[in-house]
Amino acid sequence: MPKLSLDAIDRRILAALQRDGRLTNVQLAEEVGLSPSPCLRRVRLLEEAGIIGGYRATLDRAGLGLGLTVFVGVKVARHDEAAAEAFRAAVRTLPSVVSCHLVSGEADFLLQVVVPDLAAYERLLLGTLLKLPGVSDIRSNVAIQTVKAEGPFPLDHLSP
Repeated sequence: MPKLSLDAIDRRILAALQRDGRLTNVQLAEEVGLSPSPCLRRVRLLEEAGIIGGYRATLDRAGLGLGLTVFVGVKVARHDEAAAEAFRAAVRTLPSVVSCHLVSGEADFLLQVVVPDLAAYERLLLGTLLKLPGVSDIRSNVAIQTVKAEGPFPLDHLSP
């Protein structure tokens, strides 16, 4: 992927698309102060460089019946690459696991799990998570309230 130097217009494009990924090119160009053709070229360059990794809809979990979010700290028994890759491969197949991070601290991995309710989480925990390759310990933290969901990335650190 080519390394891009992002200017103020690129940052405005990224901010606008994070706010509303459904903007048409004409709307986006107007918002960032470009004509449509150069705006489209810039968006394509940002996509080719991997800075824009895709577009998707943000869905309402509760509206979909996924009312419980659990953050799960997982410790693995062995710390070799083969064991870690077996765990990562298994986690990637689980639709209820919406994110998985290798972390430092008490846990080795931090999973974000969404399920309909506590009973569904219990089934996932006992039937699947505890049986994942290499798992030695699991600590579950149930989210009571989402104060701030994943939002747009901060762009102010990017040099002008």
